[in-house]
Amino acid sequence: MTEPDEHVAVLVSGGLDSAVLCIDLLRDFHRVTPLFVRSGLRWESVELESLRRFLDAVNSAALDPLVVLDEPIADVYGPHWSTTGNNVPGADTEDAAVYLPGRNLLLAVKAAIWCRLKGLQALALGSLGSNPFPDSTPAFFRQLEGLLSLALSGSPRLIRPFASLHKSDVIKRGRELPLNYTFSCINPMDGRHCGACNKCAERKQGFHEAGVADLTLYAS
Repeated sequence: MTEPDEHVAVLVSGGLDSAVLCIDLLRDFHRVTPLFVRSGLRWESVELESLRRFLDAVNSAALDPLVVLDEPIADVYGPHWSTTGNNVPGADTEDAAVYLPGRNLLLAVKAAIWCRLKGLQALALGSLGSNPFPDSTPAFFRQLEGLLSLALSGSPRLIRPFASLHKSDVIKRGRELPLNYTFSCINPMDGRHCGACNKCAERKQGFHEAGVADLTLYAS
C-alpha cells in the first residue's frame, strides 16, 4: 500500500460526481481543496448552497475550505437557456441538448492556473466515462494537460479517477455520504430539484440503476 500524496485540488459543482470524488480523493491525498468556479449560470446559487451543506455535513479535517473562483460566461452565452431559464431541456431530451460549449475548457484552465500559482501538483475532475461531450474525452484532457504545461511552464497533472465509471457507479461508491445534499438540476424551483429537466431525469435514473434510495426533494 502506497503512502497518500500530499495535496490535490478538485473541481466541484454541487452535483453527485464531483461531490463524491471530493471525498473519495481523501483515500490517496492528505489534503483536498475543493474549487467551485462561478460562471453566472442560473442554477449556480442553489448549487453552491447545496455544495456548502454537503461539505459541512461531511466535516472532514482533511478538506480545505471551499475556494470560489469567478469565470463569467453569461455575456458570451447571451440569451441561452442556461442563463435565462427559458426552454430548459426536459427529461425526454438527448444529452446533446444540455451541452455547454467550452465549459470544461474554461473551468479546467481557470483551476489549473490557480493550482500553478498555489504550487499544487494535481487537479482532479469528476468527468465520467459515460460523458458524451467532446470536451470530456481522454484525448481532450491529454492534449489540454500538454498545452497547460507549455503555457504555464509546468502545470498540475489532470487526473480523472472516475473516468471509467457511470452515474450509478458513483452513487454506489458514495452511498454512505449525504447525497441528498448534492444538486444536479438545471431548472431549480424554490431551491429544489425541479424533477422534470434532463439532469433530474439522469439523477433519478442513476439512483434507480444503483439500487440506492433517492432522498432528493423534487418539486414535481
